Amino acid sequence: MTDAPASDAPAGKTSSFGFRDVDAKEKVQLVRGVFDSVASNYDRMNDLMSGGVHRLWKDAAAAKLNPRPGETILDVAGGTGDMARRYAKMARGAQQRRGGDDASIIVLDYNAEMIMAGVHKGGEPEMSWTVGDAMALPMPDASVDAYSISFGIRNVADIPQALREARRVLKPGGRFLCLEFSRPTASAIRKAYDAWSFHAIPRIGGWVAGDRDSYQYLVESIRRFPDQSTFRAMIEDAGFSRVTVTNLSGGVAAIHHGWAI
Repeated sequence: MTDAPASDAPAGKTSSFGFRDVDAKEKVQLVRGVFDSVASNYDRMNDLMSGGVHRLWKDAAAAKLNPRPGETILDVAGGTGDMARRYAKMARGAQQRRGGDDASIIVLDYNAEMIMAGVHKGGEPEMSWTVGDAMALPMPDASVDAYSISFGIRNVADIPQALREARRVLKPGGRFLCLEFSRPTASAIRKAYDAWSFHAIPRIGGWVAGDRDSYQYLVESIRRFPDQSTFRAMIEDAGFSRVTVTNLSGGVAAIHHGWAI
């Protein structure tokens, strides 16, 4: 499945773009090009490439975040708003049961084409949309109750910097959640997934979206992303506490959750 782009980059650093290592600033432009290309087919391709399973993963992640009335929730690399719609509906449901103020769900994405695709798709009353950078979030310190990023963190040129920014904008006691492709825990699942992703996904991207190369990058970027324990350590290094990992579909994807304490 595809995911959302997420950011600008520091000078003088390298970053992975699929199986290549490139200048971090070059990666920003390359990733922007990928998502300019895939934006119009984003949701359709997600369903085709995952057999619809991405919807179950997103439901599990939204339940883990547990949106509440009156909260400000920042959904970084929010793409076309799939996660934000879930958060808005869940917060509204809780509000109807026990009262409280409206939640505020901010969808932030580096790519304007993705934001426009989401606006065209439609949102919920609690949602707002903005173009912004995961590595330099346009909001004050300690200003949000929860931060989420789904299928976008591996597209950031400097992941540790993005994690530090997440910690900066969260209020004390705030919640961090990342849903991302990860490392299958069983070799049989890993082999089957590798065969499917490397051979089928780029072909589907070529047939449906007319863009094999962008989907080849997305598959390669999954392989370059740290495994569950390595990424957990990165989150802890950014200042988060009580970090947990929940594997989905045998580790094909994983939810990392932590607290700003």
